[in-house]
Amino acid sequence: MNINDIYIAKSNKIDNFWLIPAILLSILFGWLIANKGLTIGIILLLVPFIGSFLIAVFLQPRIGILMLVVYCFIMPTLGKHIEGIQFGLGQDAILLLTWLGILFHRSNRYRFRHIDNDLVWLAVVWLIITILQLANIESPSFMGWIFEMRSATLYWVLSIPLSMLLLNKKSDIDLFLKIIIILSFVGALYGIKQLYIGIDEAENRWLEAGAKKTHILFGKLRIFSYYAEAAQFGASQAQLAIMCLILALGPYSIKKKILYGVAALVIFYGMLISGTRGAMAALAGGAIIFLVLSKQIRILILGSLIGFSFLGLLKFTSIGSSSAQIVRLRTSLDPNDASFQVRLFNQKILKDYLADKPFGTGVGTIGTWGTKYNEDKFISQIPPDSLYVKIWAMYGIVGFIIWFGIMLYITGKSAGIVWKTRDPVLKNQLLALCGGATGILLCSYGNEVLNAMPSSIIVYISWALIWLSPRWDTPQPQTAIV
Repeated sequence: MNINDIYIAKSNKIDNFWLIPAILLSILFGWLIANKGLTIGIILLLVPFIGSFLIAVFLQPRIGILMLVVYCFIMPTLGKHIEGIQFGLGQDAILLLTWLGILFHRSNRYRFRHIDNDLVWLAVVWLIITILQLANIESPSFMGWIFEMRSATLYWVLSIPLSMLLLNKKSDIDLFLKIIIILSFVGALYGIKQLYIGIDEAENRWLEAGAKKTHILFGKLRIFSYYAEAAQFGASQAQLAIMCLILALGPYSIKKKILYGVAALVIFYGMLISGTRGAMAALAGGAIIFLVLSKQIRILILGSLIGFSFLGLLKFTSIGSSSAQIVRLRTSLDPNDASFQVRLFNQKILKDYLADKPFGTGVGTIGTWGTKYNEDKFISQIPPDSLYVKIWAMYGIVGFIIWFGIMLYITGKSAGIVWKTRDPVLKNQLLALCGGATGILLCSYGNEVLNAMPSSIIVYISWALIWLSPRWDTPQPQTAIV
């Protein structure tokens, strides 16, 4: 036997040796899928990608914050199509991993002094108030507090400083805008697909599980796209529609203006088919911010005329009554609307119930987590409908005044920063961010929007970018982006 034969024989033995554990692993995976369901198979399939993501985040933590934005858009539809996995916890995991990526990064490039500012400390103050609510005399469930505080406080206090550390370049504003516009545009197209082609089996299963009570009205489907539900879809689409419209009016090339304009129209249509009446507030809030902060009297007058004309057509005419979407939008201006009257009735009940509870009934006692973990409490049976009402119920009138004061301060300072910005391109981008965030804040009066994804992460990152923007402003105006 020559030396080559010996080498080939040894090589075959090595190959055969690795074949045994491969077969055993295949049998194990097959058994797990057969006995534990397809969910296990999907998890096993995702393991290599999750491992790659972990490595990427520790090498380049900014990948984590960008991935968080994308994940917050697609997370709801993952939950509808793959049962048995708590995809909502993925947001917490990405935030935690990204923070670990920063804290254990091999370089000292991250300057924590940059997050020593009023925006971050206001979030910390609200976190402290939320923690103190654990001592509420109404003795709310700890599990209800855990789940509710994530959207009420945790994402706020973690994502803002994270954004300031990782999205600290001027070009990051453009990158962030591109990501959320593309995801919203695709969301609008997916919603149009649901309207004209239909929903898939998983989405129908979600409707039949209880969601059809709020998503099928008078035989018409309220489109929800790949968002959590129709209200969030409509509000987010309104936010991005007004942002795209503001950008379309900015100092850009004709080509870029057209792209922003087309995106604004398609996304606005996505808002219409959602049947979300409260989304009108997002449009109005963003428009007011733009008209006032643009410092152009002609645009202010023209925009006001267009806005009031649009509202007048909805309020005093029957134009568009053949469209179910326009009809539902028109009801947002009707004070006698049955749904609006029910909300007022619930608020009256809450007013009487909370009269002797200045600090509320505790975090997690009303809404989804209230009905699940505090079902023994009277307040858990009353739907809050509005984020404002929910804050009032959980934190009491004292907590609500503090929260609302914080929101007013952030909005006011954001507007002041935009007002002082000299670079026309940067100012236009900040106008879009400030207008969208303000619109969502107003929209939250009618629905729980600011505490739901993806609206909340868009608002938090928008605030962070606005706070960072003075360092990028230039004494001399820059030329338009081509």
